[in-house]
Amino acid sequence: MTTSLKTIAARRETPAGLPPFALGPVAAIAGVAAVALAASLGRYGFYGDELYFLSAGRRLSFGYADQGPLVPAIARLMDILAPGSLVALRIPALLVTVAAIVISAQIAREFGGSRGAQTLSAAAYATSTFLLIQGTQLSTNTIDTALWVLISWLLVRWVRTRRDGLLFWAALVTALDMQVKWLIPFFWIAVGIAALIYGPRELLRRPLLWAGAAVVFVCTLPTLLWQAAHGWPQLGMGAQVSAEQDTMGGRLTFLPLALLMAGILGGVLLLYGIWALLRSDSLRPYRFLGLVPLLLTVVFLVENGRPYYLIGCFPMVMAAGAVQWTTRAARWRGWVAGVLAVSSAVLVAYVLPWQPESDIPPARESDSAISVYAKFGWPELRDATAAAYRALPEPERSRAVVITDSYWQASALDGDRVKYGLPAIYSPNRGFGYFGTPPDTATTVLWVGGDGSEPRAHCATVTEVGRVDARLGLPGVTRGVTIWRCDHPRDPWSHEWPSMLRLG
Repeated sequence: MTTSLKTIAARRETPAGLPPFALGPVAAIAGVAAVALAASLGRYGFYGDELYFLSAGRRLSFGYADQGPLVPAIARLMDILAPGSLVALRIPALLVTVAAIVISAQIAREFGGSRGAQTLSAAAYATSTFLLIQGTQLSTNTIDTALWVLISWLLVRWVRTRRDGLLFWAALVTALDMQVKWLIPFFWIAVGIAALIYGPRELLRRPLLWAGAAVVFVCTLPTLLWQAAHGWPQLGMGAQVSAEQDTMGGRLTFLPLALLMAGILGGVLLLYGIWALLRSDSLRPYRFLGLVPLLLTVVFLVENGRPYYLIGCFPMVMAAGAVQWTTRAARWRGWVAGVLAVSSAVLVAYVLPWQPESDIPPARESDSAISVYAKFGWPELRDATAAAYRALPEPERSRAVVITDSYWQASALDGDRVKYGLPAIYSPNRGFGYFGTPPDTATTVLWVGGDGSEPRAHCATVTEVGRVDARLGLPGVTRGVTIWRCDHPRDPWSHEWPSMLRLG
């Protein structure tokens, strides 16, 4: 034990004490992952959220009801560089995912892991059914997870070197992550509590840590002011997420799904990493990090949050598990790790979106949560809405707008509105509801989706004028969708709209 602690202390003082970086194996894993992701980027169509990011990007703002401004800004940039390109939109997701694979190996190296441990850590990330797969499309989760991994590396490196500049850099990355999602504060709170319990307590006394916290606050202030001016809709997302989780098993399925997302190899290393951080003498300086995933699990279980809220801290813990796994030279460990890695790779290959579109069966009501169907049906939705609009008498078209039940529907129509000759698009759902209010001069509305109760609540006359039934569409979004004609609003839209806004 004494020898191990002396070795760790020496490595903390001397950067050269780090094991050599496993450049070849890690580069090979990252390269294979990049090829697999690249082959998936153009598959199927835009995911519903991707369409929303594009619409939000056309309305750049310091804040949105349900996310930060960074991902819409990325979507806008890629759309300017390559208008309408599905592949271009998803390239940032590929890049940050591949970078996170390499950084996860660097975390293992900071823990004192050998080339084998670094390779195993990278393989765990690259064969995760969530960590890798999310790199196939642009999402807040993809960017957020990669930033968590970078912050984890900076924090682990600080523990080894005590270079306080690393804490300030971690704060700058945190400030950037706050422009994506507001989950990262939970990580830092868990780190602080764990450091108070296990040490190093000096972490909380570092001036540069608190200077960085001040920078985070200043950078987040514009978004906070936007939220305050709009009634803090972001806070309402918690209740909405909890309600959605209840439909998928709620707290009972939280842990099983979280482990499933880690993958086969990743799940084993995750559990082993928690044990190693909390029990191993060789990882004693990092013991507080073993408590972090446990604290986060408790918090997100209480909140009834989504299982992937935890995923950002997994690579750090899996890296510790990889280091501990390879510490002992037992031959069976290598064989087991190889079998787990191959099994994980096969599972990921199966999950990647390589199935021909013609082989995918139509969606059923029970499939409504399957994300693959959220990439189909947008052309059919646009065609049906455009046909219903063209069917309106000419004088009424100038006073008509489109209101959709879902923000995905609104985003799909908004992106190609000019091409299809559609009027202005609105939706009271999620962040799209804050993009604008229908004008009071809109006496005719084409209401897309819903059961008809909402248009009947706001219009004196409601009739069915269209139908959307895409073969692979998502039920309620692009499959089994009615288009209603809503005439003679009962009250001005400027009066009704604030009460119509809903996050669900």
